[in-house]
Amino acid sequence: MADANTPKLKLLKLPDTKPTKRTITIAPELDIELKAYAQVYEKTYGDKQDVNTLIPSMLAGFLASDAGFKKAKRELA
Repeated sequence: MADANTPKLKLLKLPDTKPTKRTITIAPELDIELKAYAQVYEKTYGDKQDVNTLIPSMLAGFLASDAGFKKAKRELA
């Protein structure tokens, strides 16, 4: 589905998963950005996903790439 005009996202296409419901409160600006990300995700992969389905993978990717968090987490043990 990707072509030269398709953006390369840091978040890979999600595997088939059963979504887990979470309730959070976010700023309106962040809500707009998350909705836009979901639109770009759909355009990129041809797979429409609800923002709530994308958020867990986005957070997991963020945590996995946060070197300071990884170091502090090791120090907790």
